[in-house]
Amino acid sequence: MKIVIIGAGALGSYYGGRLQQAGQQVQFLVRRNRAQQMRDQGLRITSPHGNYEFNDLHFTEDINDIQQVDLVLLTVKGFHLQGTLPDLKNLVDKGAKVLPLLNGLEHISILQKELGEENVIGGSAFIIATLNEKGHVIHSNRSHDLVYGPLHPSQQEICDEFEQAVNSAIMGASRTEHILIRLWIKYMFITAFSGVTTASDLPIGTIRKYPETHGLLEKALIEMQMLANAHGIGLTDENIAKALDDIAALPDEATSSMHQDRRKNHSLEVEHLQGGALRLAKKANIQLPVIETLYALIKPFEQ
Repeated sequence: MKIVIIGAGALGSYYGGRLQQAGQQVQFLVRRNRAQQMRDQGLRITSPHGNYEFNDLHFTEDINDIQQVDLVLLTVKGFHLQGTLPDLKNLVDKGAKVLPLLNGLEHISILQKELGEENVIGGSAFIIATLNEKGHVIHSNRSHDLVYGPLHPSQQEICDEFEQAVNSAIMGASRTEHILIRLWIKYMFITAFSGVTTASDLPIGTIRKYPETHGLLEKALIEMQMLANAHGIGLTDENIAKALDDIAALPDEATSSMHQDRRKNHSLEVEHLQGGALRLAKKANIQLPVIETLYALIKPFEQ
């Protein structure tokens, strides 16, 4: 497949690398500073699943350099979404479908409105990775799952093609016909996990040590379950139990990408995650007091 990655951060670089390693044609569309860093330092993945170095690295700052594309992996932070829309429209006009791997839910409806419902596939990533000072990917645990599936009946063919592409790739890729439910399960988890770790400025080991703080996580999960069900999704108590089991299995030093960004004084996705949940709650005429409190505590660090 001819795949374009928009967003050469840790997420996009990891999956782009694994797809190129599996024989796909991968090109990164990047901003000027990232392009210069890639020229100077190249790109490398360090991972428990095996390292990979791009010996044939393709990237550009100019959308006009990209003439043929089957699929776009959109891996930017939520606050960069609006800035990608002109490039996405350009690539869709060239025949691409878009697979966004952003956290949250609001981006799906935004992209469908701007690009057409038939052009936006559902997807979600489960990975803890960051970039080091050279811009290389440091993948720090064994999870590197990518879940995807059609949001429109016309997307079966592109999902078939992507399924073949990822079958031989080093990643935990899986296809589902119920991607919207999976997106909400991820949204429930990441909103609670990022909210508590970032607001407390603590890794998960310390949070688990104190029943009161760990209980805050569970309360946030319950509120997100309530929000999903107010929008007709049907999340269960088993979904909450699974989220708590996943949290219990994390190493003590593990934390969320939002908390890592707070530590680095980077911009935070609080408006895209917790803020988005509050906007969805307002539409459903429900209250999320724990999420609202986490949002208020994180907002001053948004940058």
